[in-house]
Amino acid sequence: MLITNAPDIRSSEITPQGLYLRRREFISGAAAVAAGLALTGPFTGQADAQTAGPGKLARLATIKKSGYGAGEKLNSYDDITSYNNFYEFGTDKDEPAVQSRAFTTKPWKVTVEGLVNKPGDYDLDEFIKPFALEERIYRMRCVEAWSMVIPWVGIPLADIVKRLDPTPAAKFIEFYTLKDPTRMPGQRRNVLPWPYVEGLRLDEAMHPLAILAVGLYGEVLPNQNGAPLRLVVPWKYGFKGIKSIVKIRFVDKQPRNTWQDMAPNEYGFYANVNPSVDHPRWSQKSERRLGEFRPRPTEMFNGYGDQVASLYTGLNLRSNY
Repeated sequence: MLITNAPDIRSSEITPQGLYLRRREFISGAAAVAAGLALTGPFTGQADAQTAGPGKLARLATIKKSGYGAGEKLNSYDDITSYNNFYEFGTDKDEPAVQSRAFTTKPWKVTVEGLVNKPGDYDLDEFIKPFALEERIYRMRCVEAWSMVIPWVGIPLADIVKRLDPTPAAKFIEFYTLKDPTRMPGQRRNVLPWPYVEGLRLDEAMHPLAILAVGLYGEVLPNQNGAPLRLVVPWKYGFKGIKSIVKIRFVDKQPRNTWQDMAPNEYGFYANVNPSVDHPRWSQKSERRLGEFRPRPTEMFNGYGDQVASLYTGLNLRSNY
């Protein structure tokens, strides 16, 4: 047996403590609570997905199979649900699974406002009902240099935007997370300005890769992963994927997102995965897939460059980070 001395191991190769300490007993409890609060209406029913869920939460209704991510090795359900960035439920990676156990997602409304022809307060079932659910297996990359492969279930954001019918003046979409410190204990601390806010250019939102996710592994979203509705834009860093969305605004000017306000020298509006632009405190040239020991090179646009690079023709991706 080859034993490597501690000084010979690079810090970048050490498994994160939060990943090692999974707290399975807490997560099982969280899943049981969330199952009791699972969505009803068009979300329930028999699933037909490429991936089988673990049977912890409610199954989603019939899911359209897609070719996105075919052949990718998925991260496990435990990986995906026990290692999360969701400051509304705590700043450590293992806290959201514990602190979100009692979070209720029924009833849930989504407010649509701004430069749009169909504004209003939509019940989530009503908001989602006209659309078929799709499974999309996406590589996801966090700005902190770790990544996963996740089998999301959701709806193309473009389909929802078309239904809401923005006016010609609309150029951007702004998203808001729920603000409720009684239900989201992390919001009782001033670690960020609440509520969490994110935004996309309208053409980014209309790209076929962008989805609003309502589930993963064929089941409803666990609370710690952004239940009941979250944004997924796989060519951008994970902080763009705003969770527990309660409001969508169509606007004519580029909105400022939460991390841009919090640390503008570190986080910009675009957040496109770009290995040539380092974070001020660490390199973005490599990443570690959860479950793997060795880091791998980071790909431009997280490997989705063939699909999305044309969105940024002529844009300086160093100054527009």
